[in-house]
Amino acid sequence: MSIEQEIVQAIRDVVGDADFVGLHVPDIADREKKRVLECLDSTFVSSVGAFVTEFEQGIADFAGSAHGIAVSNGTSALQVALQLAGVGAGDDVIVPSLSFVATANAVVHAGAQPYFVDSDEETLGMSVESVAEVLRTARTTPEGVVNHATGRRIGAIVPMHTLGHPLRIAELIELAAEYGIPVVEDAAESLGSRVGPRHTGTFGALGIVSFNGNKILTTGGGGMILTDDDELARRARHLTTTAKLPHRWEFEHDEVAFNYRMPNLNAALGVAQLERLPEFLTAKRRLAAHYQERFSDVAGVEFLVEPRGTESNYWLCAVRVDGGREERDAVLEATNAAGLQCRPFWNLLHDQAAFRDLPHAPVPVAEALHARTVCIPSSPALAAM
Repeated sequence: MSIEQEIVQAIRDVVGDADFVGLHVPDIADREKKRVLECLDSTFVSSVGAFVTEFEQGIADFAGSAHGIAVSNGTSALQVALQLAGVGAGDDVIVPSLSFVATANAVVHAGAQPYFVDSDEETLGMSVESVAEVLRTARTTPEGVVNHATGRRIGAIVPMHTLGHPLRIAELIELAAEYGIPVVEDAAESLGSRVGPRHTGTFGALGIVSFNGNKILTTGGGGMILTDDDELARRARHLTTTAKLPHRWEFEHDEVAFNYRMPNLNAALGVAQLERLPEFLTAKRRLAAHYQERFSDVAGVEFLVEPRGTESNYWLCAVRVDGGREERDAVLEATNAAGLQCRPFWNLLHDQAAFRDLPHAPVPVAEALHARTVCIPSSPALAAM
């Protein structure tokens, strides 16, 4: 049996024999429908309503953050968080090349330029060593730390917790603090993931999470800014609500801002999903354990487990094949042909058309991870199969 056939069989042994198994399908039940109908009956379906407030507080409490500001999606959350962190026109922002394109897009939307660094093989996230090398060769000026490779001020560092696995965030925060550079955590994929008792997205001054349709908890589309800083939270609400000054009838706006607030209709779905989040997390970890046990018998294939000292939400389960990109693509062809929706990592950001002319750090680990990793079906409901 070929390696791709072995992988197809291993996945089937875990998820069952349905004709088609999606990569990550949202779990929508009667509770969600009830909440959405409540919102429709209230007629408050736009960005004002009780469900928005309830959802913000619920996510903040779950993550252990003082504030949660609900917005239209994770990209807008990250853009505003970068601006609140002081990123401005002409800055560099350090981001991992192994990330979804939204991470880099948000940097550009904030007026800055991404500078791509390598990843860590164990955590899949931003390499602390790669960042340290950039900072070691940088120079300090009255305006801030200037990237030697670009001549631009480094305005922020944006690590991303890949597939829900926490990176070495405490080490990165400590390194950034030595240079006075803010860290904005892209925790879009890691709702429910922790380092010790601490939730991802709460280590830096600001963090963000995403509630896209393929996330562990969905609002259809949506995101949230997390912060413990009262003033940053106030500014986040103001900037994402068109900078409208409070008044019973006047429409006065005191700066150019954004219409980024999450609609109450989406928040209603989120409130119901949040009530079920513990069950989703338990199911995801059970599914990961089933995969880990089954793939332990497949030679040349490694199931990717949570980094030591962390608890991952296993947003997407994934395996790494020994044979490189050709073998990876053969596995993707075989699994998808068998009705098992699998995919590789996103194409590396430094290779994307919009960014390939930008300077970047060496990224050999990211390139190897991209060439060898296959994400496999990860819906919470599959744990019951």
